[in-house]
Amino acid sequence: MSNKIEEKTQELCATIVAQPEMASIRKRIDAFMADANAKGQYETVLSKGNSLHEKQHRGQPLDGTEIADFEKSRDTLLQNPVAKSFLDAQEELHEIQSSIQKLVTKTFELGRVPTAADLEEGSCGSGCGCHH
Repeated sequence: MSNKIEEKTQELCATIVAQPEMASIRKRIDAFMADANAKGQYETVLSKGNSLHEKQHRGQPLDGTEIADFEKSRDTLLQNPVAKSFLDAQEELHEIQSSIQKLVTKTFELGRVPTAADLEEGSCGSGCGCHH
C-alpha cells in the first residue's frame, strides 16, 4: 500500500476513534466485558443458538423444548441492561463499519469518490448482502 493511502487510512481511523459515539460504544463494551453474569448469559444464548442452527443445518427436527429454552435465555439476556447495551453497541459498530465499507467499495467500483446519488442506487456491490 502506498504511503499516502496508509497515511489517510490512519487519519480515518483516528477520526473514527475521536467520534463521541465511539466513546459511548467503547464504554458499553467495556461494561459488558467486566460483567461476568452478562457475558455468561450472552455465551449461553450463542451456544444454544448455534446448537439449534447446526441441528437445523443437518436436517434434524428442532424440538419445541429446545426452542423455548433458547427463547427464554434470549429474553433473559435482553432484559439485562448491560447485555442489551452491549448488543446495541455491537449494532452501532456494524452500522459504522458497513457505511465505511460501502463508501470504499463504491469508490473502487466507480473509480472516483461516490456522490450521495451513487450511494442511493441499488446494491453496494456484488455479494454485499445489504439487500437493497
